[in-house]
Amino acid sequence: MSGMHDFTLASARDALKARKISAVELTNAHLDAIERLDGRLNSFITRTPDQARVAAQAADDVLAKGEGGALTGIPLGIKDLFCTNGVRTTAASKILGNFVPPYESTVTSNLLRDGAVFLGKLNLDEFAMGSANLNSAFGPVENPWKRNGSDAKLVPGGSSGGSAAAVAAGLVLGATGTDTGGSIRQPAAFTGIAGIKPTYGRCSRFGTIAFASSLDQAGPMARNLQDCAILLESMAGFDERDSTSVNTPVPNYEGALTRGVKGLRVGIPKEYHAPGMPAEIEALWQQGINWLKAAGAEVVEVSLPHTKYGLPTYYIAALAEASSNLARYDGVRFGERVKGDSLDALYEATRAAGFGEEVKRRILIGTHVLSSGYYDAYYLRAQKVRTLIQRDFLNAFEKVDFLLTPTAPSSAFAQDEKPTDPVQMYLNDIFTVPASMAGVPALSVPAGLDAQGVPLGLQLIGKFFDEETLIAAGHVIEQAASFTHRPAIHAGVSA
Repeated sequence: MSGMHDFTLASARDALKARKISAVELTNAHLDAIERLDGRLNSFITRTPDQARVAAQAADDVLAKGEGGALTGIPLGIKDLFCTNGVRTTAASKILGNFVPPYESTVTSNLLRDGAVFLGKLNLDEFAMGSANLNSAFGPVENPWKRNGSDAKLVPGGSSGGSAAAVAAGLVLGATGTDTGGSIRQPAAFTGIAGIKPTYGRCSRFGTIAFASSLDQAGPMARNLQDCAILLESMAGFDERDSTSVNTPVPNYEGALTRGVKGLRVGIPKEYHAPGMPAEIEALWQQGINWLKAAGAEVVEVSLPHTKYGLPTYYIAALAEASSNLARYDGVRFGERVKGDSLDALYEATRAAGFGEEVKRRILIGTHVLSSGYYDAYYLRAQKVRTLIQRDFLNAFEKVDFLLTPTAPSSAFAQDEKPTDPVQMYLNDIFTVPASMAGVPALSVPAGLDAQGVPLGLQLIGKFFDEETLIAAGHVIEQAASFTHRPAIHAGVSA
């Protein structure tokens, strides 16, 4: 069944509908791959093989009648931040280690409605806080890629590192991710796959465990943009249970793939030429510009002057919201509880034992910036700067149709190369955070390898609710780059 791992999501969909393969065969092939490889990768927190086989059989029954949705029989992985009815949902935290939701998130409900088969819950940085998937209570995730001539364990990026690793290694045909400051795009770039952060409000946040409510957005991760487009069309849509959900029609994203970029203007933000950025990333960026020019796009330099404030503003605004959102985990209503002699002692003991170091750090910073005497100096000022960052994008989009930038300032680094300074880790998000702050859509596509044979990605940023243009432009880069490389650890090549 090794040929099963040559399928993309789109080609598997077509093969299932043509009855060339069965959903049970496809699901079993991926479950076998998880069994073989995930002991090493650690991309899954919870596996659901029995449920998957039942769902696959049901999918075959539907397909036999010539019926079924867009994802009928397609094996997916779900980031363990989405509540799944009757299946443990942990947010990769000890404090939710045994939490089993009695309801389904809207995003996963939509995927189930369209016939998807869930293989389990994927690892992440605890409460989606991290850029390397080193902060999970269930252990780090290993990137399936290797540097040339080295067996060093690379990080898959974060926080959606489990989703990225599982897709890249061929354990699933697609996965859900969430992006708060780059948590879909940066791991996609690190693992040689595609990932889309839609416009804020495009996908419902109902049933998704919150990190920073004004920034969190669900999105798809898959082998290529066609697969991401199919997933996004299923995931997106208005939901009255989410007050930030926007009631606007969901377009045919897959249909936008072949639009091309002829006559479109692509903006190159001059502020994204970061000091000290590796020459090979600058070269890849220039290559991306050349590919778009060759396809008929006009290149225009634009300025996003407040970009330099993006990271500090993000880490004030996001952590303030995190401090507020995570106050609910107190050991009283749900989650793990550590007993104490008083209510305050119970709170203290529960939170001390339940939260990891990075989550504690972020809660403390967030609480500080919201505290009396510091609110105006930090939080209020950050909100004002956020408005300016958004205005920069709106001004740029008066001149251009979309922007092209690198996705990350480096390729994937080794697990033991983790800087001890958390601020250095936060710099991984330097190119992805501004789009999150503005709420505009953005995606990452694999565009090449660095000198050590590790993937590099290019990022496209678009206008509000114009994911279609991004998908069209991203597809042009995909076609030109012809990225067909596979990682060292892959279901189709690894024993």
